Amino acid sequence: MTSRQKTPHGKMHENDSPVKNALRDNIKTFVWAAVIAVLIRSLLFQPFNIPSSSMKPTLLIGDFLFVTKFSYGYSRHSFPFSPNLFAGRLMGNMPERGDVAVFKLPADNRTDFIKRVIGLPGDTVQMRDGALWLNGKPVEREAVDSFTDYVPGLGDRKIRQYRETLPNGVSYFTLDQIDGGPADNTGVFKVPAGHYFMMGDNRDNSSDSRISSYVGYVPHENLVGPARVLFFSFDDRVSMLQFWRWPIAIRYSRLFDLVR
Repeated sequence: MTSRQKTPHGKMHENDSPVKNALRDNIKTFVWAAVIAVLIRSLLFQPFNIPSSSMKPTLLIGDFLFVTKFSYGYSRHSFPFSPNLFAGRLMGNMPERGDVAVFKLPADNRTDFIKRVIGLPGDTVQMRDGALWLNGKPVEREAVDSFTDYVPGLGDRKIRQYRETLPNGVSYFTLDQIDGGPADNTGVFKVPAGHYFMMGDNRDNSSDSRISSYVGYVPHENLVGPARVLFFSFDDRVSMLQFWRWPIAIRYSRLFDLVR
């Protein structure tokens, strides 16, 4: 016989079996874990990995980092799948010149890009012979030691490296691989209101706002958040399947570095 017992309201129900109780508890745990994960990802921190070389030497292929979602406030792109919940942004601060930020590609509002904020609304931006000009003035640029980059099939090669310092004092390194690259000389870009001009630090190997037909000016709404800290880095020359090489493939010196 199936035992029955009274509920606090006097109603009778069958006792659940231990298997049903365990299943119900596991489902509850899974649902709550999923809800908490979505809230953390949407409102606080979101992990990203670096799949390309466009931000070298600042970010390397195989870097994993956290983006703070609350820094710039919230837009529909703060949430998974960018649901059309509302327009514009809620709360948060404006990006600062020099921030390394993740944004949704304006062409499809879906693909994640990461570049540096170079131009603010109202700025003029131009490249002249590989050098950056802001608001009609050249940005301070100093040649430093070459950057050593690995090219599959060719081995290590030296690339010219510069320390670039923006008017607000933010300083970082950029790479100049070739003279007369496709985006080394541009017209003058006038950043419209509510938009930003984004550029990669690897200037000759970056699809960014200099390519108007692909990236162009990035709307404020498309910003996801600034990159803050590297929590892991794995040498992209080593396959993740080669687990026996993991100890030597981890870039220990980059762990928990701040992104600047």
